[in-house]
Amino acid sequence: MSLPRFSNVSYEQYVALRQSSDERLEYIDGVVYMTPSPSIQHQLVSSNLHTQFGMYLKGKQCKVFAAPTDIELVNEKFPERKVVIPDLSIICDEKGFTETKYVGVPTLIVEILSPSNQAHDLVTKFNLYMAYGVKEYWIVNPMKQAVTVYVLNEEGLYEQADIKVSTGTIQSVCFPSLCVDLQEIFH
Repeated sequence: MSLPRFSNVSYEQYVALRQSSDERLEYIDGVVYMTPSPSIQHQLVSSNLHTQFGMYLKGKQCKVFAAPTDIELVNEKFPERKVVIPDLSIICDEKGFTETKYVGVPTLIVEILSPSNQAHDLVTKFNLYMAYGVKEYWIVNPMKQAVTVYVLNEEGLYEQADIKVSTGTIQSVCFPSLCVDLQEIFH
């Protein structure tokens, strides 16, 4: 579960807290969220997706990154800094990399639900990623063996592009030849 740890925190205070802690900390709207270690099922799903994405992206400009990779979201519409740790992200613009994080907006982000973090991923991060212009957002639910793909439309809002439960293949919109078999993800 992503639990609010501290609120009314400045970005500078967050950075100091992050540097003095080994915990996975996210920073959204002045609130520091602690993300505990994921379950074994969560890690298996993440590893399976990471492998599939990595094979697809081999030799291409875009790269896949797994948690804990800090992503500092930036957008000209929003001056406030936000730092998230998505389960997986595909990044195509190499200019945003620093020694410790990526500053920019990934093309695709995947969040894998756990029983205790669903609201954070389905509401808080959904709206955050949409506002900052993440073109494609996958929500993976291991409990239901389901994957839902959202894609930004011309108005900058997410539309459901695909949903599969238990069987079939899920296809990326941003990467049209990236298809993942659900059996490869959940088993």
